[in-house]
Amino acid sequence: MHRRLVISAVTTALSATMLVGTATSASAAPRAVDCRKVKCVALTFDDGPVKDTQRLLGILNDRDVRATFYAVGANVQKYPATVRAAAQAGHQIGNHSWDHANLTKLSAAKVKSQLSRTDTAIKQATGMKPTTFRAPYGAHNATVRSAAGRPLVHWSVDTLDWKYKDTARLVKYVNAETRPGDIVLMHDIHRTTVDAVPGIIKALKARGFHFVTVDQLFAPAKLPVGKVTYHNRAAYRP
Repeated sequence: MHRRLVISAVTTALSATMLVGTATSASAAPRAVDCRKVKCVALTFDDGPVKDTQRLLGILNDRDVRATFYAVGANVQKYPATVRAAAQAGHQIGNHSWDHANLTKLSAAKVKSQLSRTDTAIKQATGMKPTTFRAPYGAHNATVRSAAGRPLVHWSVDTLDWKYKDTARLVKYVNAETRPGDIVLMHDIHRTTVDAVPGIIKALKARGFHFVTVDQLFAPAKLPVGKVTYHNRAAYRP
């Protein structure tokens, strides 16, 4: 009986090791890129995850592109496996509040609750707490910035994809407006946006752009806590 218990314990330990190895091999850390020396752009996607986010992850994976997802906590709770897959693929996950409220209308305590609930959902899904925050609607004030307790990352290229929902326009606009160091705002909740991503990647790659996460865009510098950052255009010095 004792021998059977020992064998069972060893088998369980080996199985656990194999599972850990599988999870690690599935992870894909972003490549080291120096955005001071090469053209970089950070594609960011807000408001998800939704069902179509899985399709977007496939598009990005097929083209070896990393992006940043500013996730809404309530949606993370609904689709934890999608957020986990995004993180394992090397994408950065940021906090975008619990339910996309206008945080400037809330007390400091309620703002902190919005962020902490989302942090918890993301950490449960990915094992990691998000290090950056994007305020819904880009709406922030001193209370929001202080309560966030981390860098606020907004954008320099506003695609207005939520307004036009036009795939061809989106591809053309991003290609025309993007400069090295830019942060591009899009929303994976819109099918037309996901449809546009292959064309955006193709157009920007033709111009020599490297696709990086927000953290990579600013490396080796660290973003300031409690302040809003819009781009890193000044860094590129070819």
